[in-house]
Amino acid sequence: MRNIHVIDDPAAATVALEPIRSRLLAELAAPASAATLASRVGLTRQKVNYHLNALEAHGLVQLAEKRKWGGLTERLLVASAASYVVSPSAMGRVAVDPAREVDRLSASYLIALGARLIREVGTFIRRAEESGKRLATLAIDAEVRFRSPTERAAFSHELTGAIATLVAKYHDASAPGGRAHRLIVVAHPLPQKSKPMEVQ
Repeated sequence: MRNIHVIDDPAAATVALEPIRSRLLAELAAPASAATLASRVGLTRQKVNYHLNALEAHGLVQLAEKRKWGGLTERLLVASAASYVVSPSAMGRVAVDPAREVDRLSASYLIALGARLIREVGTFIRRAEESGKRLATLAIDAEVRFRSPTERAAFSHELTGAIATLVAKYHDASAPGGRAHRLIVVAHPLPQKSKPMEVQ
């Protein structure tokens, strides 16, 4: 079972997002048969089989094992991943693209960057799995609480300068055998339950 399955096929996305099938995916964190699932979700075994066939056809569930019961064979299925995310590429030509965003300081541009991240890394993960290789990535996730908007602006200025210095030091467009990497740094307010989110 994969850790994350990035869905980039529109038909697979439609199948996965259907409420009953989404519920079945959640139930299939561990192998189960159609009969077992039917009792859990309150549907007939025939209807569950119908939904399972659709999920299996799009690679969202897979055969875990077969069991013989008298003259019958029971199939146990399991989800293909622990969790799923739909890639923006499933939206086709209307998918968000940072190249179309003019205001690079806007929240829309941040969302577009996130969408591109899912699309690109999702593609690379699939290729790495197919070739039996590991995808080399780097992720840093931190929280910082600013005392004032002035300090937030100062932090942004210093961070931009530090990144520019590092990029200038390590970037070599002509290095033989080198490989370009995409670096994205974003910041956004953390969600607050009791107070309205600050907008500035």
